[in-house]
Amino acid sequence: MEKARLTSILRKAYSGELAAALAYAGHGRSLPPGEDRSTIGRIEHEELLHRLELGKMLEEIGEPPSAVREIEFWIVGKTIACLCHVGGWFIPMYGAGRLEAGNVREYEDAARSARAAGYEHFVRPLV
Repeated sequence: MEKARLTSILRKAYSGELAAALAYAGHGRSLPPGEDRSTIGRIEHEELLHRLELGKMLEEIGEPPSAVREIEFWIVGKTIACLCHVGGWFIPMYGAGRLEAGNVREYEDAARSARAAGYEHFVRPLV
């Protein structure tokens, strides 16, 4: 039961990191060269590193990412990325805030499920 819950959460988080990275990439491209653009680029890179970690966890528990979620979250990320070019400051900040707020709760749930499913070594990276 807990492994199934953990799998579900990890799949969603894995795809959510894709959406976040794509959104940050679009946001970065919408900014002029400078410190803000560099900062957004670093955040995008961190999202991709998180995604790699989650992918390793899924691999360890013997579960693949969800193809459907990958498509859904690719669309979400690309949509936010495109809106960054027309929405000014608000759209990227709102989109990032929504994605990140969900991530915090998701990772807390994942850590609890990992512990319950016997994957104690997942807890620290998840929190």
